[in-house]
Amino acid sequence: VQLQASGGGLVQAGGSLKLSCVASGELDSIVGMGWYRQSPGKQRELVATAADGEDTRYANSVTGRFTMSRDNAKSTVYLEMNSLTPEDTAVYYCHAGGATGWDAVPYDAWGQGTQLTVSS
Repeated sequence: VQLQASGGGLVQAGGSLKLSCVASGELDSIVGMGWYRQSPGKQRELVATAADGEDTRYANSVTGRFTMSRDNAKSTVYLEMNSLTPEDTAVYYCHAGGATGWDAVPYDAWGQGTQLTVSS
């Protein structure tokens, strides 16, 4: 599975932005998708994730402000971000988890990351 993320940019505090992630390859092997982010000097952290058929789980810091959605027909997952603050500044990574092959070998696939910068 290959992931291509896009939509990052520079936004003022209080603004909104929508990220997109297009998946390609062995799409039937995907079990769940989500978004992570990493700020300078910090570890990569979960933003939102959802397994197939399950509710989306959000980090406490983004609950109520971010919404993840998925368009299976377009093999795309979105992250709509509202009420952005400078603390949301990070590189955002799209993630897909699944299993492939006759022996269901698990994998984690990552997009290349897209930069979000929120100015105060």
